[in-house]
Amino acid sequence: MQRKRYAPGRTGATARTAVALALGLGLGAGLTACSSGAPAGDVAVDAKAGPATTVAPPGRYRTLFEPCGAVPQATLKDLLPGAAALPDPERDKAYRGAAAVTYDTDRRVGCTWRADTPDTSHRLSLDIERVVSYDAAVSDDDRAQEVYVRKQLAAGIPLPPTAPPTPTGTPTDTATGTPTGAPSGAPSATGSPAATAPLAGKSPVTGAPSGTATPPATPTPTTTGLEPRVLEGLGEVAYVDDVVSAVGANGHQRVVSVVFRTSNVIVTVSYWEQTTGSVDAPDSAELQEKARKLARQLAERLEE
Repeated sequence: MQRKRYAPGRTGATARTAVALALGLGLGAGLTACSSGAPAGDVAVDAKAGPATTVAPPGRYRTLFEPCGAVPQATLKDLLPGAAALPDPERDKAYRGAAAVTYDTDRRVGCTWRADTPDTSHRLSLDIERVVSYDAAVSDDDRAQEVYVRKQLAAGIPLPPTAPPTPTGTPTDTATGTPTGAPSGAPSATGSPAATAPLAGKSPVTGAPSGTATPPATPTPTTTGLEPRVLEGLGEVAYVDDVVSAVGANGHQRVVSVVFRTSNVIVTVSYWEQTTGSVDAPDSAELQEKARKLARQLAERLEE
């Protein structure tokens, strides 16, 4: 369904800026008309006028697509395998989805699909939010990034580390990390001499008393590559969350969420699978792959 173009109303600082610009244009036109042929020095300039306000650029998107029709039926059949066994009316309803209640379809839309069988239930949820900044100094994209970061931190996924700035003009020794050309025996960053003799009665390697066994190193946690993490190659920034929980005596539920941002739009794809009477939890790799595949399709849709 073709959606209307949406032009958000201007309020607050944006409205004041727009009014100031409009008045400035009108005043400039009046001055041009009144001072035609007059020397430039005859035009009075208000010394109290401050510098022109810089208005941050708007986001790329001004509307949102209809969510329930955004997922191809072939994809729904793959994500909702239990729907194939349902009677025709129930199967059609499962594939049609239920639109989320929203008060402005140009700001936020969503849709949910569900198919249940006696042993397994599948649910798919789609949420699309268009972020608008009402601060003239903050762009829609920057405001959307703030919203995205809060979502990522709430999921317990740390932000990618940023390298500290390297001081300029002071070359360092790559082996020791100390400035080159420093005098021998100069204090290190910790305040200890750069080269010290082993302590008496201590091991020159570990500092432990001679003959004492070195304590075992703390084992590094094993990873599977399926942990909640930042994703590459999806939108401008993206992450995947994966949560599994017990349901009843012999049931499990796994929820995989893929969240990505493109300009001022944030898309959240959530995919549930719940089992009953099974000691094994739903497969993480399979659910993540299906959720990421749908997220890539939606990202391509936004690029159209």
